[in-house]
Amino acid sequence: MEFAAFVGWDWADQKHDLCLIDVASGKKERSVIKSTPEAIDEWATSMRKRFSGRPVAVCLEQSRGPLIFALLKYDFLILYPVNPTTLAKYREAFSPSRAKDDPTDAEYAAELVMQHRDRLKAWRPDDEKTRTLQYLVEHRRRIVSDRTRVSNRMTALLKLYFPQVLDWFDDVRTDLVCDFLLQWPTLEEVKRVRRPTLEKFFRSHHSVSTKTNEQRFASIKEAVPLTNDVAVIAASVVMSKVLANQMKVTIAAIREFDKRIEELCAAHDDFHLFASLPGSGTVYSSRLLAAFGTDREKYESADEMSCLAGIAPVMERSGASCWVRWRYFCPKFLRQSFVEYAGESTKHSFWARAYYEQQRAKGKSRQAAVRALAFKWIRIIYRCWQTRTEYNEVKYLESLRKKGSSLLGFAASHAA
Repeated sequence: MEFAAFVGWDWADQKHDLCLIDVASGKKERSVIKSTPEAIDEWATSMRKRFSGRPVAVCLEQSRGPLIFALLKYDFLILYPVNPTTLAKYREAFSPSRAKDDPTDAEYAAELVMQHRDRLKAWRPDDEKTRTLQYLVEHRRRIVSDRTRVSNRMTALLKLYFPQVLDWFDDVRTDLVCDFLLQWPTLEEVKRVRRPTLEKFFRSHHSVSTKTNEQRFASIKEAVPLTNDVAVIAASVVMSKVLANQMKVTIAAIREFDKRIEELCAAHDDFHLFASLPGSGTVYSSRLLAAFGTDREKYESADEMSCLAGIAPVMERSGASCWVRWRYFCPKFLRQSFVEYAGESTKHSFWARAYYEQQRAKGKSRQAAVRALAFKWIRIIYRCWQTRTEYNEVKYLESLRKKGSSLLGFAASHAA
């Protein structure tokens, strides 16, 4: 692609430093604009008019965020997001003193995209449906992490003054437990409640097991307070209500995300490919679909995806020394998606479980074994994705048998 100009963009909250290299004249032009939507629009409009709508390459230090979203509106701007480390190392190559200045960084970014754009990858946004799914699954995962943090705090607090709740209920991450604590935050209050009131409460929360409820009633009757310290109890009651309300909000939020994700997945043409993976369910299949997207030309090979996700190991060699380590820099949510699915797949796939156990037998840690399994899954999923073929466990096991894979022999020996 022939560009009319190259732009390096160093962005900040209050202002943006830009350096433009005009291809026709070769001149460098530095400028500063405000970080407001109006200022960005004014700059983009002037660039479109100046270069008659011809393509302009823009290099910037992010792959997602408000600036990327703002520039997506302008089809003549071709975005080249780079890792901040890439630009930092490029700057250090010409400034060993490590002196840093925003206008200079913008100039380095412009030079980087002009001189080395063949080694950079232009950002090509996926279709609207897939991008919406990408954002939804990432937001959902953050909410799930919030739920875990709140549940850990609730558990620690209840152990401090009202531990019986942890025995009466299997999971504090439910509306049942939250409403129970909001209504009766202390053992003393629960013991004063009549049995019919409790029965009505449990029924309203769909807890209708006669055996379970009888055990709860008996335990409530025999329960003894852990502490009688009024100060501890009074403060803990306030905090338990706060945490219960927080938990109810996160539970409702996860339900809302699940609903929107299911609706998008049901309407997505590629969802069936990822839903065919053993144990994927809606959660993992949606995350894997978001990871690959719909652009089949985005990744040239499965190895490219493995490297991007931080699953493929890195080999370093210096003189006679050689060592292998895992990748430090990668999209953390992407790596998390593949690793978490690989761990789940061991419960549903015969060969995945055998491969995991084989790696463990070699002395690898659980995390290393799961990452190795994720590496294999990426290659399999990539093939299914490229050929638009659903995964079939029977066919894959048959292919392993024809290849004389040692994996099947390992599984057979351990089963015996």
